[in-house]
Amino acid sequence: MIFLFKIGFLDVTWVDFVDIALVSVLLYQVYKLIRGSIAVNIFLGILALYLVYLIVSAAQMELLATILGQFMGVGVLAMIILFQPEIRKFLLVIGRGTEFRDNFLKTLATWRGVSNDETDVNEIIEAAKTLKGTKTGALIVFTRDSALRFYAETGDQLDAEITRSLLISIFNKYSPLHDGAVIIHKGRIKAARCVLPVSENDNLPPHFGMRHRAAVGMSESTDTLIMAISEETGKLILARNGKYLRALKLKQVEQKILEYLNNTEPSNWEHAVLVEEEMPVPKSGVRV
Repeated sequence: MIFLFKIGFLDVTWVDFVDIALVSVLLYQVYKLIRGSIAVNIFLGILALYLVYLIVSAAQMELLATILGQFMGVGVLAMIILFQPEIRKFLLVIGRGTEFRDNFLKTLATWRGVSNDETDVNEIIEAAKTLKGTKTGALIVFTRDSALRFYAETGDQLDAEITRSLLISIFNKYSPLHDGAVIIHKGRIKAARCVLPVSENDNLPPHFGMRHRAAVGMSESTDTLIMAISEETGKLILARNGKYLRALKLKQVEQKILEYLNNTEPSNWEHAVLVEEEMPVPKSGVRV
């Protein structure tokens, strides 16, 4: 063990610096996950309660310290329950960000002869063009590695071929299947009218409706790409990793879908979506 210097009775080593750096990175990642959500307030409340516990323990207030101590005894279990969505997202981020995992899945898919090229993206883009033009609301989930059985079971199972006419029919406002999401996996429409989790991110634009929030929420919870078309304006967004792109041309939308399905997304895609294009502001000053 290499000692660098001493602070009082403490021996500081290189391992301590590495330990502090890793904890800092971990705390920063946790902060990024809970930033803008109600989990921040819960975390601050637990932290304040813990500080009160330390103070009353130091002041030898035995009764109050005993009560708070009992609470702190189950604190880890309580935090797992309270922060279950955030913990799940954190583990998902780790799994998505592992280069070994991506390379392994690519190799496995090649070895098995499995490819996502069978998805007819042209039919999807043609349908999106019509849906945008008629201001018909739509929500389409593209999944690459998982069939999303949990979410598919909330809707109606189809296992149908992807066609422009079928997608337009599903999202027609008079169709019984229009209210919900379509899940596309391995070139097939697996299910329609599926229920998706809604994002609790307070930083989303106030004009985002439930369809857009569901798109962002699904991208936060799963490794998917989601396309949402507004029923009010006909505008289209793509959501990925809790972020979203809007004001895209259909050619750009097609490119993003192909990159996702073929697992050839550029490494800077996640950072690029942070720079959101500004929507035009009419003379009245109201954002459209």
